[in-house]
Amino acid sequence: MKNCLTLLSLLTALPLLAADAPKPNPRPAYLTEADARAAGPDFDLQGEYADAGQGAQVIALGDSKFRLVLHPGGLPGAGWDKSAKTEVEGALDGAKAVFKSADGKVSGTVAGGLLTGADAAGKAFKLIKVFRQSPSLLAKPPAGAQVLFDGSSADAWQNGKLDDRKLLRCGTKSKELIKSGTLHIEFFLPFKPLGRGQDRGNSGVYLQDRYEVQVLDSFGLKGENNECGGIYTKHRPAVNMCLPALTWQTYDIEFTEAQFDAAGVKTKDATLTVKHNGVLIHDKALVNSATTAAGLKEGATPGPIQLQDHGNPIFYRNIWWVAAK
Repeated sequence: MKNCLTLLSLLTALPLLAADAPKPNPRPAYLTEADARAAGPDFDLQGEYADAGQGAQVIALGDSKFRLVLHPGGLPGAGWDKSAKTEVEGALDGAKAVFKSADGKVSGTVAGGLLTGADAAGKAFKLIKVFRQSPSLLAKPPAGAQVLFDGSSADAWQNGKLDDRKLLRCGTKSKELIKSGTLHIEFFLPFKPLGRGQDRGNSGVYLQDRYEVQVLDSFGLKGENNECGGIYTKHRPAVNMCLPALTWQTYDIEFTEAQFDAAGVKTKDATLTVKHNGVLIHDKALVNSATTAAGLKEGATPGPIQLQDHGNPIFYRNIWWVAAK
């Protein structure tokens, strides 16, 4: 009887053990080009395509789905005239992505670094894949700058963690408390084609742990105030300058802290001027309160720089700060 009970308990435990076994990530985040390519052709098809008069962004959406965004005049920040964009859904066909609008007027095929097709007016186009890079990438700190992270250690950060590439992982705050000044920071977004909205490479750079400039894989999206470059829920960027995932990107931020009188009453809002990948996206934008999920309420005291952990593997490098005189 004892042996039968033992056998019965083992058999009833088997489904529980199977249910508790680790399951594959339904929305994997790839951190290297090699791993992204090993998952299929999506990574190589995604990207920016351009010629002298038109730009296009091809977004990988996973499950063999893609979106094509056509920009009249050129790419965002590089010729796009800010007139209406054309968006067309598409799908993988072998090793290429094929697009066709619902009315059949716009078509496109991406393969081998080329995007060919026709626009709504029936004009044929042939665009070449381009790889843009921020002009301030790897910028050297000027004289008087305080280097907060150069890859040598995470000592300047609270519970700072480095990966094996000597990059600083999100989920940390600077030990330095800042007032007004200029921040240079570089960030790296994972390739996460099945991610959507705030689940697609989410982090954020908080000035004084109060005011967030959103970090998100918003490549090809509308450029809302909760997307990359947005002052979170306050101001949308003037142009969506988010580059494709697995590309190093930059923020150059001029920050002027809020002003308070002797009684602690605010007399002037904080302002942010932001360049994303070298393009001005906010010019002295007034921020009338701390943004969502801020670690500190508004006040006259300085605060740290927070690199938010929002459940995605985001990494940073080349971080320096120049205090205002």
